[in-house]
Amino acid sequence: MAVKQTAGREALGEFAPVFAHLNDDILFGEVWSREQQLSLRDRSLVTVTALMAQGLVDSSFRYHLENAKKNGVTKEEIAEVLTQSAFYAGWPKAWAAFYMAKEVWNTENGGEKEKTDYEKTLLFPIGEPNSAFAQYFTGESYLAPVSDSQVGIFHVTFAPGCRNNWHIHCAQKGGGQILICTGGQGFYQEWNKAPQRLLPGDVVNIPVGVKHWHGAKEDSWFSHLAVEVPAEQGSTRWEERVSDEDYAKANLERF
Repeated sequence: MAVKQTAGREALGEFAPVFAHLNDDILFGEVWSREQQLSLRDRSLVTVTALMAQGLVDSSFRYHLENAKKNGVTKEEIAEVLTQSAFYAGWPKAWAAFYMAKEVWNTENGGEKEKTDYEKTLLFPIGEPNSAFAQYFTGESYLAPVSDSQVGIFHVTFAPGCRNNWHIHCAQKGGGQILICTGGQGFYQEWNKAPQRLLPGDVVNIPVGVKHWHGAKEDSWFSHLAVEVPAEQGSTRWEERVSDEDYAKANLERF
């Protein structure tokens, strides 16, 4: 059965028509459709392993995990594939991949219900998958704009185990960010400082120039409002991922 893909044309058709053609017609239309050589299930396993080995746990990785599940890969099989790959591709990469795989396969065992039940406890919606910034997150995050005039306010939700990379808010004047926690349990940590546990109602003021990260506890959803302090030439400098060791220490910290 031929695989039909239109994502390339929808996203890049006018800007990069040749790339869109190669993505939709060659990669998916021809290579993925060569089932006489490899089944769709086998191609999914190869693709997931290749992406995991590069440390790519963004929206494209989630797409291929969901595709693997649709093509018949079971929860037990994906766990075994990622475990085997960990010894060759790297332990931290496997951890990051497991967080997303767990969410994809757990939807059949109540994972989606947990998300829906959690959203009912929130004043603001969870929103849509945070695809635009997925490369700066380990795990699955969601984004719901609250205000885009005067002051930018966004409701950010982290699935269990999700956290963003270390990052720094930059500006020539003003700037920084304020976090107002709205649900679940999470963490905030500044470089060379102990992690801080976050609960609903907690407020964190993040000055310009401070390297930090924030995210969910490993067994809890977590949400906060991110209030962008007005700035002149404001930007965010994204840096390295939070190591599994540092994240594990935050979860073991006795507050």
